[in-house]
Amino acid sequence: MDIHVVWFILLGFLLAGYGILDGFDLGVGILHLFAKTDQERRIFMHSIGPIWDGNEVWLVTFGGALFAAFPDAYAVAFSGYYLPFMILLSGLIFRGVSMEFRSKHKSNIWRQFWDIAFFVSSTMISFLFGVAVGDTMQGLPIESHGYFAGTLADVFRPYPLLIGVLAVATCAMHGSIYLYLKTAGELQQRIHSLMWKTFGFFLIAYVLSTIATLVQIPHAAINFEKYPAAWIVVVLNVFALANVPRAIYLNQPGYAFISSSCSILALTFLFGAALFPNLLISSLNAEWSLNIYNASSSNNTLWIMFWIACLGMPFVIAYTSIVYWVFRGKVQLDEIVY
Repeated sequence: MDIHVVWFILLGFLLAGYGILDGFDLGVGILHLFAKTDQERRIFMHSIGPIWDGNEVWLVTFGGALFAAFPDAYAVAFSGYYLPFMILLSGLIFRGVSMEFRSKHKSNIWRQFWDIAFFVSSTMISFLFGVAVGDTMQGLPIESHGYFAGTLADVFRPYPLLIGVLAVATCAMHGSIYLYLKTAGELQQRIHSLMWKTFGFFLIAYVLSTIATLVQIPHAAINFEKYPAAWIVVVLNVFALANVPRAIYLNQPGYAFISSSCSILALTFLFGAALFPNLLISSLNAEWSLNIYNASSSNNTLWIMFWIACLGMPFVIAYTSIVYWVFRGKVQLDEIVY
């Protein structure tokens, strides 16, 4: 068993878990300003209030695993994305603070400020994650010694910006389906209409991103020639996407949520398949790219971490499952919630 490949797969698993779980959290934030009243915005926030911080454990775990397993790639990524990552960190902070502070003072101006902060931070986080994925796909100006030799303009290029829009659209669709599951009455009916709109937004962004990837990123399909079985995931992704509007039309939001989750999982797989075995592609010289072998820790370190992960991941999965089970059902408001 190649431990380097194992860790590449584990990183993909953590990234997919974060995308699925925190994806609808971010989607709720993106849709927050579509709520008409203060009570509806409290419902939006409370729908994710008990679980949003637990969902971010997957992101923290992903960052820690990347640092320990592939430290060179971690270092180059943070040097290249330093400013975007600082903006991303600010967004993560403001999102949490806006949820905790919003209802602490009964003032319209106070609450409107934190409503806007919640919306902006959620949208910005989703967008920057998408930009990072787009940059990773297209490649960055990495020199022979692993140094980032670009500027901010090399990060915010047209293709990564398009993938950033796709990430926002994906989270908005995923979040709208989740909100439909957690609400009732008139609000739920308005969210039903919102699900169609967010799916349309996602579909447009998805088609444009697929075309741009095939045109601008020719190396993205190389591994599909080497491993034809990967096309199965492409087909399954199409079926998952097609089932979202079907489930919405048939008023089966649970199936729609499962389908959107499977789509995020498939997109993460396709992202990894396009990269493998690279972690960061050099746009200056393909030989200077950082891959799972030249950017990794020692074999002993990878094996030790692997067994630690085998012991720790069941606890993360169990904790997540228990929290979701405890806070299942429709949102119920009282005086002490968000």
